[in-house]
Amino acid sequence: MASKPSIPKGTRDFSPTEVAKRQYIIQTIKSNFEKFGFQPIETPSFENSETLMGKYGEEGDRLIFKILNSGDYLAKANTTHLENKDSTKLTASISEKALRYDLTVPFARYVVQHQNEIEFPFKRYQIQPVWRADRPQKGRFREFFQCDADVVGSKSLWQEVELVQLYDTVFTALGLNGATVKINNRKILSGIAEVIGASDKLIDFTVALDKLDKIGEDGVKKEMIEKGIAEEAIQKVQPLFHFTGTITDKLEKLAQLLASSEEGMKGVEELRFICENVTKLGLASAILDLDVTLARGLNYYTGAIFEVAAPKGVAMGSIGGGGRYDDLTGIFGLKNMSGVGVSFGLDRIYLVLEELDLFPKTVTATSKALFINYGEKEAFYALQSIQKLRTAGIKVELYPDNAKVGKQFQHADKRGIPFAVIIGDQEMASNSFSLKNLETGEQQLLDFEGLKTALQ
Repeated sequence: MASKPSIPKGTRDFSPTEVAKRQYIIQTIKSNFEKFGFQPIETPSFENSETLMGKYGEEGDRLIFKILNSGDYLAKANTTHLENKDSTKLTASISEKALRYDLTVPFARYVVQHQNEIEFPFKRYQIQPVWRADRPQKGRFREFFQCDADVVGSKSLWQEVELVQLYDTVFTALGLNGATVKINNRKILSGIAEVIGASDKLIDFTVALDKLDKIGEDGVKKEMIEKGIAEEAIQKVQPLFHFTGTITDKLEKLAQLLASSEEGMKGVEELRFICENVTKLGLASAILDLDVTLARGLNYYTGAIFEVAAPKGVAMGSIGGGGRYDDLTGIFGLKNMSGVGVSFGLDRIYLVLEELDLFPKTVTATSKALFINYGEKEAFYALQSIQKLRTAGIKVELYPDNAKVGKQFQHADKRGIPFAVIIGDQEMASNSFSLKNLETGEQQLLDFEGLKTALQ
């Protein structure tokens, strides 16, 4: 007996209902991207390994799916690495390509490769799947879509202001009120590391600090000590573990803490500009909050950092994130090309909307009516009318087989189709249609215009 087929862990099949809901989210995000002036691009699902490796930090590199070379991939393998079972070094000789880990690094490669065709500042959006060899859990998958919007070629902080507004606009359109847009700045994190004498441990410091909401204060301190950060230095950042107050209060506290750091004070002023202007312009439903523990482990952020939390009461990781990267294209040879961007987490947004019952009922609406098939002559008559109804934008369909009528009605019921259209000899003779409401059982005889009106 053949074994039951399955799919890899961390991947999913999507039903028609699920696809309809996902498309609703994507269309909402896409339409607002375009309102803000972003243009669409697409890049390949896999890139050359050298394009991706080394861009996401040590943790990120481990999560990149490598693709084995075509044919006899061991023919060019380094025999020493093979014999020593050194998988890290062996990978480079047997895998030249990898599935993209995110959309930002491929975008940077795109900008450099097409720099002579692009008008800067360049605002692009991209909605495509990415892959990560992560441990699957609720809201975290190995294959998932990212919905990114980035601007390159401008250092203006007005871009950050607009990106906060973009988050607010999209989540308001989805009915997801109360989402919190958390903001920080890598310059502030660099400044903190500087004033506590741990500049050489900046990445270790920020990666540990970023886990405060997951492993708690003691867990963060333990990880910092394990990474070689002195207890005396950790003591100096003690106030960060209980950083409260308004955004203005927090900025003042940071200004005092970072007074001796030029880099840190730059970060404070950048945050002050963004937060003050967002506050003056106002937000429809989102909440802006300054979170000094927000670090995001990605190496390429250099300025503002964003992360969006679902409304209170919903147990879910971040549903969006992003930040400023001053020289990401420099890794591909194009220097001084500043960029900033944000990403929407489609899968997690889906789960949040589902949990809060925020999907409109019309999203999953199926065909409005099923035309019952009584035979070849009746089916042709039905299809003539179906063609006109579809032209008018009405979703209708014909049952394809001349099956028992009961079976056809049962099919409509299982599909959630609200009406059945019955065409027999009497209807054809009078050029009319019997429309049956499958919920109430009510039936009426209509001409074509009446049928069209009833189904609209």
